[in-house]
Amino acid sequence: MRNRALKKTIVSLLATGDLPGVLAMQGKYPRHQLINLLIGCLCHTDEMVKWRAISALGRIVSLLADDEMESARVVIRRFMWMLNDESGGIGWGVPEAMSEIMACHSGLAEEYAHIPVANMREEGNFLELPMLQRGLMWGIGRLAGAYPELMRGKNTGLYLPPYLDSEDPEVRGRAVWAIWQLGEEIPAKISKLVGDRAKVTIYQHPELKIYSVGELAEIVSG
Repeated sequence: MRNRALKKTIVSLLATGDLPGVLAMQGKYPRHQLINLLIGCLCHTDEMVKWRAISALGRIVSLLADDEMESARVVIRRFMWMLNDESGGIGWGVPEAMSEIMACHSGLAEEYAHIPVANMREEGNFLELPMLQRGLMWGIGRLAGAYPELMRGKNTGLYLPPYLDSEDPEVRGRAVWAIWQLGEEIPAKISKLVGDRAKVTIYQHPELKIYSVGELAEIVSG
């Protein structure tokens, strides 16, 4: 099957939520081909297709790491390049996909979890665009939920509070969620967001859940 037809099949499976069907394609097609096509789905206009592609990437690259660790590292380094200014691209969906892959494989997390943290720091490889920061905050939360001690050890909590002041509700809401997942002392400024009615979406496989920023702030504040 040619790439165009194969991608159409993958998108159809993702659209209907048939993640097992996507994963089963590993027995018929090379993993690198599936990974490339799933990366192409990160820009899909259907948000659920995008998120399910992220979930599929996490699982497929995790299996790849079990068999060929260096090949999995190449995928992570590709994502790092896509977030670099020199790449000439935007990197839509990349922070989420990179973090999901690490959340699915502890070995990759040990090696590369410092990268999303660096993406938060102005002296690091800082992501300036709010659309990328949305993905970054989700990715930090995903990793913090999977490996709280690892992420606390990287001083993640030091760099999250400024995102609570973002003008973008998705960024500040997901920052609240990430702080919750991290499980450290809750910054006082979170309580000031309790009345924030702006909506924020949090993908928690297999669902995309909608909260208000204030709801999340109230839950986190206890």
